[in-house]
Amino acid sequence: MDTMMKGEDSEEVEIDLGDSDELEDSDEQEEPVALWKASPVQDEEENIHTSTLVEISDTKPLLNNRDPRGINDILKVTFEDVIAEPVSVRSGDRVWIWSNALFEVSRVWIYRIVTVLLAIPTSIFSGLLFGILSCLHIWLFSPCVQCLLVCTRWLQSLWSIVMGIIVQPFFTSASRCCGGFSVHLARE
Repeated sequence: MDTMMKGEDSEEVEIDLGDSDELEDSDEQEEPVALWKASPVQDEEENIHTSTLVEISDTKPLLNNRDPRGINDILKVTFEDVIAEPVSVRSGDRVWIWSNALFEVSRVWIYRIVTVLLAIPTSIFSGLLFGILSCLHIWLFSPCVQCLLVCTRWLQSLWSIVMGIIVQPFFTSASRCCGGFSVHLARE
């Protein structure tokens, strides 16, 4: 029995292995698109069960842009930002190249090792902390503030009455009294 039927949802996928002799000249440098990755085709049954909340989830990892808000822009440190030789004192070219390479390799690998050791515990602790704070804010602090506002509504009304009856007329009359004064400067 032939399970593949011709003519049903067939798509052509272009495969670019990057070994063609033709070089495309373009004015703008665009990020290369991997044409060998075909987008997965979902059946209608899968689309029915997919919620919009799953598609717009904050829990999907951001693999391409891991700092979309630029929180850690200050940490974009290169070798030239740390070690710079003036023209008057220079080491050998090989020393400069090897120190640059060792700096970059050690920076990247130390970061990777430390993140392997600390990233998961830190993310668990941060998730617990922010989860607890969110729960307290939503279920404890906000209802308490709303309850306080409801219970002190009479105090807010009393305060506005006191301001309207006593304070506002006093300052209005004081401004009218002081409005009649004029200051003239004269030289003697």
